[in-house]
Amino acid sequence: MTNTLVSIIIPCYNQAQYLAEALESVLNQTHQVWECIIVNDGSPDNTEEVAMEWCKKDTRITYLKKANAGLSAARNSGIAIAQAEFILPLDADDKLGYNYISLALKEFELDSTIKVVYCKALKFGEEEGLLSLVPYSLYNLSRNNMIFPSAMYRKKDWKRVGGYEVDMIYGWEDWEFWIAVLKDGGNVKRIDEVCFYYRIKLVSMLKSINEEKGKYLIDYMSVKHADFFVKNYGSFIAMDRNIQVLNRDFEIKLKSEKFIIDVFCKKFFGFSIFGKYK
Repeated sequence: MTNTLVSIIIPCYNQAQYLAEALESVLNQTHQVWECIIVNDGSPDNTEEVAMEWCKKDTRITYLKKANAGLSAARNSGIAIAQAEFILPLDADDKLGYNYISLALKEFELDSTIKVVYCKALKFGEEEGLLSLVPYSLYNLSRNNMIFPSAMYRKKDWKRVGGYEVDMIYGWEDWEFWIAVLKDGGNVKRIDEVCFYYRIKLVSMLKSINEEKGKYLIDYMSVKHADFFVKNYGSFIAMDRNIQVLNRDFEIKLKSEKFIIDVFCKKFFGFSIFGKYK
């Protein structure tokens, strides 16, 4: 797939200070057949100025300006005009490893059943180290997201599911998108190399998700993808019954003097009367 075009979509809102680093990582790709679409989501900073400078440097970089409508809408706007079969989103404050695109395309070439390719990732900025994510499975995906936004997929799958959900206004739009793309089948491949760099900031969209916002997002996904969650997480009735059983078991244990002593020993002395404490 050395001549395969890849569309890199960079939504940008108040991240002009990081945009040059993201674009530099695009230019440094070993796979050079790409287009990069910067989407200015009504940003009040100097995103346009920075973007236009880079458009002059490389004709493969284009610029789209739109009224502010959120991350999902910004990604959708860029993907809608993308020319390539393969899409790679990139947030304006993150960076790609130099060989990410070439390795991802190789995986698609080796296995036609693959829908999504991602990789190992390193944190940088306010935190450093490997980004710790559980292995992919539909079961694990029903509990949490382990695929960061910068994973490669086909534009036809974006069309099939209707794009990123614009009603996911507070975040987790990538989690909902992966569920929509993968719940009816298809394989996922994680490249066993670090090819992506995820910036950690003191203030971010994800960190601003409080209990109320989180409840809204979970409720929204639970309704939209009820079939997926019931299949992989269990029906809500079954879950409620399991909780009732656990509560009854715990109430019985609390009435047991032996159980109370064991909890006390674990808490304050680090051992269990039922065996070695782990």
